[in-house]
Amino acid sequence: MLPVIFVVILSLSYTIAMPAPPQTQDTISQSDRQYAEEFLDKFYLMREKSRDMFTEKIKSMQRFFGMRVTGTLDKATMSMMKTPRCGMPDVAEFRQFPGRPRWTKTQLTYRILNYTPDLPQQVVDQSIQMAFKVWSDVTPLKFTKVSSQADINILFGARVHGDRSAFDGPSGVLAHAFGPGPAIGGDAHFDEDERWTNTNAGFNLFLVAAHEFGHSLGLDHSSDPRALMFPNYRFVNTRNYRLPQDDVNGIQSIYGRKK
Repeated sequence: MLPVIFVVILSLSYTIAMPAPPQTQDTISQSDRQYAEEFLDKFYLMREKSRDMFTEKIKSMQRFFGMRVTGTLDKATMSMMKTPRCGMPDVAEFRQFPGRPRWTKTQLTYRILNYTPDLPQQVVDQSIQMAFKVWSDVTPLKFTKVSSQADINILFGARVHGDRSAFDGPSGVLAHAFGPGPAIGGDAHFDEDERWTNTNAGFNLFLVAAHEFGHSLGLDHSSDPRALMFPNYRFVNTRNYRLPQDDVNGIQSIYGRKK
């Protein structure tokens, strides 16, 4: 009888120790599947809804973020998709204007069309000024705040706010900006449904603005997680902030070094 008891206990112990199976496309909820399709359409241009295209776009996204490339919509991939981020695509093929747009002048103006109630106006002004300075410190570009027509218009808005890219409420997409060009070109929009701060709470306006102004100047997203132009939000110490080398290389390839 003892050997039988031993076998049962051993079998039970083995069963308890077995790891849970990894989450696969078959175990993802329908709502998560729909979320993933919308994410891939927005950030990886998945215009076709076939299974093969879905798998290929998942692979592209996993490759961009340095994840294990499986083509499977697993828990880690869903978690990455749901990280607060910039609203611009991760693939360079998407641009508001064709080619690699750049400003043909070095003296640029910006206008703050309205202010978020989350911060005093003086703090918003300072955060925006510091965000532009990140780029002017390493290029010949200079930025001047004006109260009338400007090259770069800055807007705080929620949901539908005057362009074709409606915001999605708290978290999710934090902001977006358009590359250099006429009309909406260069403009940067910030989601008013977020809580904007100048600390590590909520979302730091300086860090998000500095990222968006990179787009305003012609930069795409970087797959380097240390770069300012990495699409996902990550708080870093803003005291004496210095632009990471990946971003310096990118912006100087467009405008050259500071003289």
